Formats: sequence, structure tokens, C-alpha cells
Amino acid sequence: MKRKVCIILCLLGFLLQSQSTFGQQQYQPNWKSIDSRPTPQWFTDAKFGVFICWGLYSVPAWTPVGKYAEWYQYWLREKSFEGKVYDFHVQTYGKDFEFKDFAPMFKAELWEADEWAELIKKAGARYIVFTTKHHSGYTMWPSKEAEQTYGENYNPVKVGPKRDIVGEITAAMRKKDIKVGLYYSLYEWYHPLWQSDKERFVSEHMFPQFKDLVRRYSPDIIWSDGEWEMDWEKWRTPELLAWLFNNAPNEKDLVINDRWGKGIRHKHGGFYTTEYGSGMDDDSHPWEENRGMGFSYGYNRAENLQDYRSAQELILMLIDIVSRGGNLCLDIGPRADGTIPVIMQERLLQIGQWLRINGEAIYGTRMWKAPCQWSAGRIPNMERKEYMSKFNILEQTIAPPQGQAFKEVLFTFKSGNLYAITPRWPGRKLTLKDVSPNSDTEVIFLETGEKLPWELDGGNLVITTPEFDTNIIKSQHAYVFRIHDIEQENK
Repeated sequence: MKRKVCIILCLLGFLLQSQSTFGQQQYQPNWKSIDSRPTPQWFTDAKFGVFICWGLYSVPAWTPVGKYAEWYQYWLREKSFEGKVYDFHVQTYGKDFEFKDFAPMFKAELWEADEWAELIKKAGARYIVFTTKHHSGYTMWPSKEAEQTYGENYNPVKVGPKRDIVGEITAAMRKKDIKVGLYYSLYEWYHPLWQSDKERFVSEHMFPQFKDLVRRYSPDIIWSDGEWEMDWEKWRTPELLAWLFNNAPNEKDLVINDRWGKGIRHKHGGFYTTEYGSGMDDDSHPWEENRGMGFSYGYNRAENLQDYRSAQELILMLIDIVSRGGNLCLDIGPRADGTIPVIMQERLLQIGQWLRINGEAIYGTRMWKAPCQWSAGRIPNMERKEYMSKFNILEQTIAPPQGQAFKEVLFTFKSGNLYAITPRWPGRKLTLKDVSPNSDTEVIFLETGEKLPWELDGGNLVITTPEFDTNIIKSQHAYVFRIHDIEQENK
């Protein structure tokens, strides 16, 4: 009898302890509680990620240049752009061919998740953001909710690739120590409940589908989108995020963005987002600029070479964003067969080559008291918007309009080291304004490890640079000088 009582008491104690440990509501369903959670440091250290936009829209892979190809279903049904997508679709696939009919054609027959992971590792990216579901509602994992609504064509395990795409890519990336972000669209253009009863859509479709995604794959980032047509109250966002943070098995590493309801971007969320923009001015809150290499996230066969940004532009864009405290998440759009267009592979490898030599000046850095040093001339106004703001980094660095100042040096800072990054080779002398060395300061050319002489001249640090020898200096597009033993001043 005593033994039975002891067992019962032990079981009760275990249950109480389990409830205390695992069932306690650490975060409450309100913004004050949600916003009290700090953004995990790994994200602000990572600096460079790769967005991957892949789905049924990758089969037609066409839209007028300058538009998003992943919006194909919407452009088709709404007959946008003077019906150009509709005309293309009818001529190519026939008038009665629906978007869901692309599912058997989306075979991913040449896709190797491990090859993608190897490429992204070589690119120097520390995380990915993968589109698990775009606004069409097609899911890249076997979602019960998607199949119930749209039929078997929306289950990639049953039709098309016959594979759990999200599961495979998650496993492959984690083998390479790459953090896994999952993009998830809250809304779906043509879901019956979305069109008829949005409250039921949220409770009966979105909530259970979202929770299934989290439970299956334990994402490191949840990149929410498609939030802009309803306020956060109707999305029940704090309730969903409280559930997330209280139940996610990897909560300590989990990061969320700011797209959780109309009007809350740059107000709530672990990091703020800009899209095809110029980012933000400082690091007062973690942020990330997102864009494709061309004008679309999903692969667009209408785009040609001139529509893609050069390696020089992308590398300088990354440096400039990091100098202001942000991350760059650069998109690639694979083909329906699972191959990544060669130009996208080349751009990733070119960025990775630069980072292998100079990544010390990028990863784990923070903003210096000033993000850059301007030349003489008129400093241009910087457009900062959440979506589609002008950002021509080449005009700001190597090809300024006549009379306009340009960024001679971009700065990052880490552990007593100031990194001065020059978009052009500075010549025999590099002058850094308002940089205060001390007697123990050392200046190193990062690529070769060569210690460089320096002197003070009227409050400026003047560095004598090495002779530029292409047999020794392999970096292209930007050059890094490390000034060691510098104190970070208040910004």
C-alpha cells in the first residue's frame, strides 16, 4: 500500500513539474508580452540569407518584366497588365487549363536538396527562407488542410514531385548548419472561406495549418506574409504568436518577422522587413532587406541578362546594408524541375568567394558610429520605405552622377575592430576621417594579413596601402582594412 501511495505521489509530482516546465504560459496573447521577447542573437549575427521562391508558379514561370512571377495565378484570373498573362496562358496551355492543373507538371525531377544546401553553404549564407505556401494556397508539404480544400493536386506527396519538399530541404540545410526559415502566407487568394467567411478561414484553416507546419519542421524563422488585407485583431495574431513561443521546441532560436496584420510592419515583430527597397537607417531594431537578383522572386523566363544585378552590385548592396545594421536576404527562383538557373548559381558563388576572404567584416558585426564616409559633393537623399524604394548602390559608390557625393568607405565594427571597406581600391593612401587610434592600434589589410603603416594627419587616420597586385589580391568589388584596438563610440 505504501509503495502504491509513493508511486502515485511521484507521478503527481512529475505531472506538476511537467505542467510547470512545459505548460506554463510564458508569453501572453498581447503585444506587450510578445514584444518583450528579444530577437535571438544568431539572426543579427548572420547578416546574409537566401530566399527560395518555388512552387506551381515555377511551371509557367512567366510574367511581364518588372512583375512578380509567383503571382501568376492572380495575374491570370484578374487579367492584370492588359491581359498579358491571360493571353500567354491561353496561347501556351489552353483556355480551360487551370492553375491547379500545373501540379502534375511540377515534378522537381532534377531536384537534389543536398546540392542546394551545398550551394548555399558556398555562398556564405547563414540561413534560408523557403516558401512553404504562397498566396495560391499550394503547399510544399503534405498539408491536410490544403488537400481538403483544393484536392490531391495540392498535396506534393501525392501529385507531382511525390516528395515532402519542406521536410527534405529542412534536413539538408541543417546538415550544413544553415538555419531554416519558412515563409508562410496567411491568406490565400481564392480559398472559399477567405472569400466568404474570413473568421472561419482563420480558425478552421490558417490556425491548424500554421501549427502543423511548426510542429513538423521546427523552423528557426517564420517569415509571415499576405497579412495586409486584415487587421491583426482579425488574424488573432497575439494569440497565435503566444502559442508559437510557448510551444515551439526550438523557441530559444526562433525568429519572426513583422508581417502579422495590416499596419503593423515596423511596429511589431522580431525583425522588420523591407522589400525591393534600401533598408533602414540604423540598428535600433533588427531588420532585413529582401529582394530577387532580377525583378521577381519566382523564376521569370521573361527576364534576360540585363534584368539581373551584377555580382558587384549585390556585394556592395550586402556591405551597405550590413553597415547600417541590417541583413540581406537575397532570393533565388528555381525552375520547376528543381534546378537553379546558372546565373543565380554564379551570383551566389561570387558573393561567397568575396565572403570567404572578407566575411570577418560582415558576420557578427554591428553598426559603427557612422555607417559610411562620404566624399565631397552633394549627399543624396536616401529613400526609406517598406516596399519598392529606390536603391542604386552603384550610384552611391562607384558611379555617382556629376556633383554627387559617393560613399568612399563603409564601416562595420566587432570586438574592438573597426572594418573600413572601400568599394574602390583607395590608391596608395586611405584617409579615414574622425577615427581616433591609440598607440597600440594596428591596421591590417584583411585579405593578406599584411600590417600597414599609418599616421595621424589633422585628426584623420591616414593608412599607407600595399601595392595593388592582382596576383596577390583576389578580392573583387570591395576591399577591407581592419583597424584593431578601436573603442566603439556612442552613436
